Amino acid sequence: MQVTYLSYSLYVDDLLVTGNNASVVMKFKQEMIEVFEMTYLDLMTIFLGMEIKQCEYEVFICQKKYAKEILKKLKLEDCKEMNIPMNQNEKFCKEDGANKIDEAHFRSLIGCLMYLTATRPDILNDMSILSQFMHCASEFHLMAAKRVIKYVKGTCNFGIKFTRSTEFKLVGFSDSD
Repeated sequence: MQVTYLSYSLYVDDLLVTGNNASVVMKFKQEMIEVFEMTYLDLMTIFLGMEIKQCEYEVFICQKKYAKEILKKLKLEDCKEMNIPMNQNEKFCKEDGANKIDEAHFRSLIGCLMYLTATRPDILNDMSILSQFMHCASEFHLMAAKRVIKYVKGTCNFGIKFTRSTEFKLVGFSDSD
């Protein structure tokens, strides 16, 4: 027996509805249209700045446009790309001897990159580390954050792919450290 599910995501005036039964999804949409003024936009292509590409058996979500906007905002469109987001041998601390920087700028930078982690789990750990220094950021922390951005530049096409599978198989990846 297959269980039918319906999932809703609502952000201000954007509503996303998904489910595993097309007739249930359509019934829900009809009921919503009867109560609220709505526009049905067919298959989703963009939601909250995330680009969605849907095929019959897979969905790919990325934030390529958003990543490029970050590069432009920081005037790093022409920067050299990095092949890893953070040097794993770097040790960060509150008092590293480097000059302190504008905390508001650093928080804004970290906030931009944190939103990018919605589709980029490859930078999630690095952002977790750097976000610990938002209230005591130094030039050393800013250089590390810019390195993450340089990595993002070379990997703008990265995202998350969900594929349909007939069997449940847990797959994980780990750093060799």
